Amino acid sequence: MPRPHPLRERLHNEVHARPYERLQAPLALSHLALLTPPGERDSREHLHALLRSRHLPLPASDAGHLSVDLGGLWLRWEQHTEFQTYTFWRQLPQDPTSFEPAAVSEVPQDWLAQVPGQWLVGLHVLVAASREDGSDPLVRGALDETSLVGAIVMDGQAEVYTDFRLHGDGFGRVVVVAPSMQPRRLGRTVQRLLEVETYRMMALLGLPVAREVTATLADAERDLAHIAGQIRSAEQDREPELLRQLTQLAGRVESLYASTHARFSASAAYFELVQRRIEELHEHRLAGLQTIGEFMDRRLGPAMQTCAWAARRQQQLSERISRTSNLLRTRVEIEQQQSSKELLDAMNRRQAVQLRLQSAVEGLSVAAITYYGAGLVGYLAKGGKEAGWLPLSPELVVAAAIPVIALAVWSGLRKLHRMAHGVADARH
Repeated sequence: MPRPHPLRERLHNEVHARPYERLQAPLALSHLALLTPPGERDSREHLHALLRSRHLPLPASDAGHLSVDLGGLWLRWEQHTEFQTYTFWRQLPQDPTSFEPAAVSEVPQDWLAQVPGQWLVGLHVLVAASREDGSDPLVRGALDETSLVGAIVMDGQAEVYTDFRLHGDGFGRVVVVAPSMQPRRLGRTVQRLLEVETYRMMALLGLPVAREVTATLADAERDLAHIAGQIRSAEQDREPELLRQLTQLAGRVESLYASTHARFSASAAYFELVQRRIEELHEHRLAGLQTIGEFMDRRLGPAMQTCAWAARRQQQLSERISRTSNLLRTRVEIEQQQSSKELLDAMNRRQAVQLRLQSAVEGLSVAAITYYGAGLVGYLAKGGKEAGWLPLSPELVVAAAIPVIALAVWSGLRKLHRMAHGVADARH
């Protein structure tokens, strides 16, 4: 067989990483979710302490899931990216009549009080096997009727009731009536209800951030409007200061975006999971009650819209600052180009004057060199006359030599010009 990918088996088994539990009604269940920093080892060590006290084997170091019988009390532990969950449940001899005693009460309280992390989600779930044993009085007596939510779920095999409120012990409450549901299907149903509550709370972590961001964004938008108004009438000497202010504003907004983007993205992802888990429940209406999906649309939906709006507002403000900065930079570049054009024109004018002066100097140079050359010729002619070598008079020789010397000097300067221009053209 070909060489396997090093992650092949791990990726293949990922779909089986967190299997549903097999649950049998009636039972009492307590669920907790705690926020933990990524990579924190204390939470795993604390779990190991509980297992050691019951003489149970420890999970693998890279395990993100554990399901174990603590001796009449079952524990399901899961480690997620931002949080960890502890779910405890125990079988009941008969259908429950109240939420007391809760399943979590059988956990060692000193161990429970020292669980690492920040407690975010707490939920008690009672699963009744039939309605005839008093499930309706349980619903009406243990849940708040003013906010009662209920639905028929899982194709009519179960009924779910909750009030989405925290009660005296800090836990929410859910009642499930499942007369004839198979253990695996009941496990999936309960797991979806737990995930709805957990992901709902995780999604809402973005709401306080969105509210805090709103005030900062309002100030930044006012600053941007003020700067944009100044740009329209600003003098050239004010442009560097305006560009500095824009840069500072862009830094503030980008810093805010970097610190909140992950939270808003996570809230959107958790909200999508909430909606998906509710869809998997296949809800049908109970007379006179809101379904869980309707409750979430009405209460959780606006909060998620606030988070999404804050994220979009940050993105739009960043884009507006970028456009304003580009506009100001374009204006500065155009003015710089105009200044450069005026400078080049001035340089061209000065160069033209220099060329005229150079031409005048070259004319004087030709005259001076001709004068000195004629003087040398005159001395030679006088010497030749005295020695008898030259039959002509020195004055006549000098007069004849002056045009020749001037023409030679002028042609030599022209040749030097051509050579200089040739070198300059070759370099360019």
